[in-house]
Amino acid sequence: QVQLVESGGGWVQTGGSLRLSCAASGRISRTYTMGWFRRAPGKEREFVASVRWTDRSTAYADPAKGRFTISIDNAKNTVYLQMNSLKPEDTAVYYCAVRQSDYVPYNYWGQGTQVTVSS
Repeated sequence: QVQLVESGGGWVQTGGSLRLSCAASGRISRTYTMGWFRRAPGKEREFVASVRWTDRSTAYADPAKGRFTISIDNAKNTVYLQMNSLKPEDTAVYYCAVRQSDYVPYNYWGQGTQVTVSS
């Protein structure tokens, strides 16, 4: 079992920044991939970014490229999502997730943290 707890969400004006954290506990393997997703009101959940624990390789959805950065702190078993130049369309509930490899679905999810960007 893996437990994920997100934090760091909140309210920010357009152009502002937030850093989301995802603290992982339980049976975490360094072979896992960590991901961030989001669900905006009335929309489907969408992928934002991911990072492999082994080699720190990352992937970003187009809306996140150049503005968001995903990173890992090994010592704290924590994954971060630094979000800069935020836009109103970034408003969503952000979820952290984990999967054992790139060939299986994400199967552990956090409870989500709300991000609201005002214009």
